[in-house]
Amino acid sequence: MVSYDALAEGIMKGDGNVVESEVNKALNEGAEARDILVKGLIGGMSVVGKRFGGGEMFLPEVLASAHAMHKGLDIVKPLLAKADQKAVGRIVMGTVEGDIHDIGKKIVCFLLEGNGFEVIDLGVDVKAEAFAQAIGKHNPDILGMSALLTTTMLNMRKTIDLLREKGLREKVKIMVGGAPTTDEFAKSIGADGYAPEAGSAVEWVKKTITSS
Repeated sequence: MVSYDALAEGIMKGDGNVVESEVNKALNEGAEARDILVKGLIGGMSVVGKRFGGGEMFLPEVLASAHAMHKGLDIVKPLLAKADQKAVGRIVMGTVEGDIHDIGKKIVCFLLEGNGFEVIDLGVDVKAEAFAQAIGKHNPDILGMSALLTTTMLNMRKTIDLLREKGLREKVKIMVGGAPTTDEFAKSIGADGYAPEAGSAVEWVKKTITSS
């Protein structure tokens, strides 16, 4: 029976070489790509997410773990595609117009990918129209918007209003996050959810997609 402990450990330590080696070892031992993804890669990143949320891991370590996880993901992704294994959900993410803060959003993206979600990251300074186009193109389950400035968080409302105008609002669940945002603010602009930090963002996405 294939053990995924060393693979998960490699992710937690941010060691891409170990991750590559353990993924290839598991494949040679007959493991299914989906099992490697779920039991090894997702298992490792889930622990990283919990440790980060609990203050036991810090940003540089999370980024190293995410980089290592991607080394394994690069190997299994083509195999999953061949087997027609779909991601558990699709999320479009972006920092709103006028805001170029990226780190918090990137961590959420890494943790979501580590939990088996397909993530389309639109980057920073994303205009409302660009969010609307991405929803029309990618048909995501969830739209995640981030802002770190009180002056730019209002562009979240602008985006939601535009989605309503275009008839796209009902097609997607919307989550907002970032230092100035609150649950009360999220409700006031018509968002479906609010995440105060990366771990809760992942949990909200999991819960929302499972229940939809």
